[in-house]
Amino acid sequence: MKISWRITAAVAVSLIPLLASPTDHGEAAAAHKLAKAKAKTAPKPSVAPQACDPRNFKIVLDVGHTSESQGATSARNDVEFGFNLNLTRRIGTHLKSAGFAATRVLVTDGKAKPSLLKRVGTANAAHADFFLSIHHDSVPDKMLEEWEFDGAKSYFSDRFSGHSLFVSERNPHFTDSLSFARLLGKELKADGLHYASQYTLPLMGRYQHPLLDKEVGVYRYDGLVVLSQTRSAAVLLEAGSIINRDEEMAMNSPERQELIASAVTTAMREYCGKRQVAAPATTERYSGAR
Repeated sequence: MKISWRITAAVAVSLIPLLASPTDHGEAAAAHKLAKAKAKTAPKPSVAPQACDPRNFKIVLDVGHTSESQGATSARNDVEFGFNLNLTRRIGTHLKSAGFAATRVLVTDGKAKPSLLKRVGTANAAHADFFLSIHHDSVPDKMLEEWEFDGAKSYFSDRFSGHSLFVSERNPHFTDSLSFARLLGKELKADGLHYASQYTLPLMGRYQHPLLDKEVGVYRYDGLVVLSQTRSAAVLLEAGSIINRDEEMAMNSPERQELIASAVTTAMREYCGKRQVAAPATTERYSGAR
């Protein structure tokens, strides 16, 4: 009896998997694992920054802390929230005068973490182009010394002073965030101000952070909610130390506030100008959250 060529071919094809050696199966499995590993570490395309028109570039100026959660206490028993509010409003006035008409001063309420999530949610819902959080610095409690001011017991530390800038690698626009932080640090340095160097020291404990730019004082602080969870570029500015008795007085002065507001505005102009001529999106390796 003749066997159809179709049957013969079918039998031949069905025998192919049986002829494959165990080595072939091992190589196939290894290749599959390699493909999966490559997929996990594949370069993540970066988003090209949108061109910056100052008139509609949405800047959210976050007033650090709230009236219920007021932040650090100064050497003269004033709360950080008041310092933050005054400086942020002045920065907002400068930016609007410079043509950044869509600038918004964001004041939130509530206790600590809920207020952080609220300000991030507000900025993201508004599709902010940039998020700048304004704070004033202190030191860990173990560094405080006691003194009396205006008849009341107070605490101070004159050991450290200066401003500092923080960015997060978890922010989706980390490169842009770092770029602005460097521009602002450069302006503050040009105005004769120095950055706080203590964040590199072991004595800071859990407040110790990597220094990304030793020339202008930009630190990495991945865990900050307002930096890591905002969808726009984001920077946190510690404008100065209010636990340092001399610097507290300077931070309260209109002259220092004007100087900082001018530096922010100059840096934002330069940052915006660079975005106007930004190159198309490129592919860069994604480091992932740390």
